[in-house]
Amino acid sequence: ITFYITMFASLRAPLFLRRALPATRYIRSFASSAKVERKRITLIPGDGIGPEITSSVLGVFQAAQVPVDWEVFDVHQGTESGKQVGQDVIASISRNHAALKGPWFTNSGIGAPSRNTELRKALDLYAHVIRCKSTPGIKTRHDDVPIDMIIVRENTQGEYTGLEQTLTPGVVQSLKVVTREASERIARFAFELAQNEGRKKVTAIHKANIQKQTDGLFLEVCRQIAKEYPHIQFNDMIIDNCCMQLVMKPQQFDVMVTPNLYGNLVTNVGAALVGGPGVCPGVSSGMRGAVYEMGAHHVAADIAGQDKANPTGLLFSSAYMLRSLGMDEYANKIESAVRSVISEGKTRTADIGGASGTKAFTQAVIEKVEGLNA
Repeated sequence: ITFYITMFASLRAPLFLRRALPATRYIRSFASSAKVERKRITLIPGDGIGPEITSSVLGVFQAAQVPVDWEVFDVHQGTESGKQVGQDVIASISRNHAALKGPWFTNSGIGAPSRNTELRKALDLYAHVIRCKSTPGIKTRHDDVPIDMIIVRENTQGEYTGLEQTLTPGVVQSLKVVTREASERIARFAFELAQNEGRKKVTAIHKANIQKQTDGLFLEVCRQIAKEYPHIQFNDMIIDNCCMQLVMKPQQFDVMVTPNLYGNLVTNVGAALVGGPGVCPGVSSGMRGAVYEMGAHHVAADIAGQDKANPTGLLFSSAYMLRSLGMDEYANKIESAVRSVISEGKTRTADIGGASGTKAFTQAVIEKVEGLNA
């Protein structure tokens, strides 16, 4: 039997669906025989391919009988300035401490402010962690070397403060804000992550040769924090050299810690090195919760609704989410199923060298999961 859940496409409906709060739906997955406490998770399908890839995750979760309840929100982009993300969404994530989210689109130059930035600031999701790792079965330009790096991006300051103004007609100003407090906590986060995962090196990415005060402060703090972890190698690299080194010798990187904008650049290069935006998992973390999403936030509006999206990155993100909730058994089952389908090569989406669609890929993963259930 195919267990494929969707709220927005013409696929099989979930077993449990009821209207609760405005713009909110609750979905309950199959009950599980395992003695694991049920969790409630916020779900934001997002824009573009978001509804398709989140539906894929829901189908796989249902097949794996993951004991979770979904609290679902449609957050649409407004046309005017002001708050775009409702307090009900913020409250849900704060209450549940975990959310799974599809990509959000933001207009360039005009329109409403970024909902991603608004959400990060509202919940103080200061650390964005992206994992770029080679996956057996996905052919890349660096098949001869293993790539396994973690990018830790400061998520609340830098060029993303949104503090812009017109000084005179034709002259605009943008303020880049970097504080010691934010730099310290992201640097410590990166070193703690490296220590907990047995990583050997942390590289700070900056442009302190030009932006001597803002990036200079970030680099100074990273060097100070590095002294507290003498067993972990530390070095730093200018952002432009970093991009070149990523393309030439990606295997030299282990954990990277970056200011906000540079992290976005490095993330996209890193994703391209291991197969594209559809394969990397990511999470934005803070003291009030964590939002799990694809590492590269591509809306892919040009293929939305065409059954072409690759849900791998969001499936991997959902597995990391389950591990953070103490559901390792389900996480391992889902990740193993995804990797098995990719390595076999029979069912892959076009972006990783196949000819299958989102539904077929998801069905193949579901069949693997059901086999692991037996």
